[in-house]
Amino acid sequence: MKGKLLNKIRDKELTVGVVGLGYVGLPLAVEKAKAGFKTIGFDVQEEKVNLVNEGHNYIGDVVDSDLKGLVENGMFRATSDFGFIKDVDFVAICVPTPLDKHQQPDISYVRSSTEAISKHLTKETMVVLESTTYPGTTEELVRPILEKGSGLKCGEDFYLGFSPERVDPGNLIYKTKNTPKVVGGIGKDATEVIAAMYRTVLDGDVAEVSSPAIAEMEKILENTYRNINIGLINELAILCDRMGISIWEVIDAAKTKPYGFQAFYPGPGLGGHCIPLDPYYLSWKAREYGFHTSMIESSMMINDKMPEYCVDRAARILNRFEKSLKGSKVLVVGVAYKQDIDDYRESPALEVIEVLKGSGAVVEYYDPWVTEYKYHGQKTKGLTEITPEQIESYDLLMITAAHSNVDYEMLQKHAKAVFDTKNVMKYVMERENIEVL
Repeated sequence: MKGKLLNKIRDKELTVGVVGLGYVGLPLAVEKAKAGFKTIGFDVQEEKVNLVNEGHNYIGDVVDSDLKGLVENGMFRATSDFGFIKDVDFVAICVPTPLDKHQQPDISYVRSSTEAISKHLTKETMVVLESTTYPGTTEELVRPILEKGSGLKCGEDFYLGFSPERVDPGNLIYKTKNTPKVVGGIGKDATEVIAAMYRTVLDGDVAEVSSPAIAEMEKILENTYRNINIGLINELAILCDRMGISIWEVIDAAKTKPYGFQAFYPGPGLGGHCIPLDPYYLSWKAREYGFHTSMIESSMMINDKMPEYCVDRAARILNRFEKSLKGSKVLVVGVAYKQDIDDYRESPALEVIEVLKGSGAVVEYYDPWVTEYKYHGQKTKGLTEITPEQIESYDLLMITAAHSNVDYEMLQKHAKAVFDTKNVMKYVMERENIEVL
């Protein structure tokens, strides 16, 4: 089986399947097709399937013309019919792995996708889980489902592995194509063949590890590392505020050291599809071994409380104008979870808005990248533009995303007060009405 698959990879005779056409799956599917492999995208959302088949792109990291061209020349199509799994030789599972209401891993998408695949899995197929999850998922959950549903045996009839997604929306340097990959298969042959497939498609290095669990833990480490360091800097930001010290100047000074220090920055909380969620997967799994991840959980607690802390700071600013938060008009600028993207998944700005509203503030938002968002089942529309006259009508502006296409000098000039939680206004010269986190 190994030799046959390696030959098919070399000759580009494989058909690729990608399950889940979101921020991870669609860019991966496009790269597979661009590399010369006929590709089928699977998604349960008919809207996404229709958009792909019409050549309409909806993901920022995908070039519109690439998608349209691949669809038109027959290299890429989408479907909601998992019966076509029988036609693929390689399938990547790129579905969401959120948290449930109890902050525990919700692996229902992985489970349902694997069950759908298992019903149509054929011999000599490679299956790779890319969704971020707890160590052990591939071997303890995915493998039994595939074997039971297909009647095939892992390692003999099909190969199975884990290769964590690495997607940084809006990154101008690293995209799916040139970001290094990690591959851990069940058995050396599986690792070798799956890695060979990625090497044929991607420009980045492909690191092979000894098992799926190593690759799963590696992904958790990447994001837990960032979670903990951001938690540290957020806690120091709170302390520096009490001490009357600028945390931003402290960080800039520390950055002058050419070794042993990497800069992380405070903010209103954590957002995105990985960093706020992944540590919960590890802490949940650790309980199975009677282990308490105290450092990880402490950082999560700090980061989770930042939206409320930022609202407390906002109330203090309004108090200086003899205004209470209740009844004050507040404009939140930026609801995307990071700079210059339209992705608001887990954005702390959404929680900031909820806390503000819960305190009685009259809240509106403006984000040139996100014209509306859905949070807790409710849709909220933002302002389509902001004028000097509008700015003057608000009691406070809260900057919660560092977008580069916002006129911050205009905001400062016409605002009564500004609370900049991202230090994006650091180059604005007039600062008498600006307070920084």
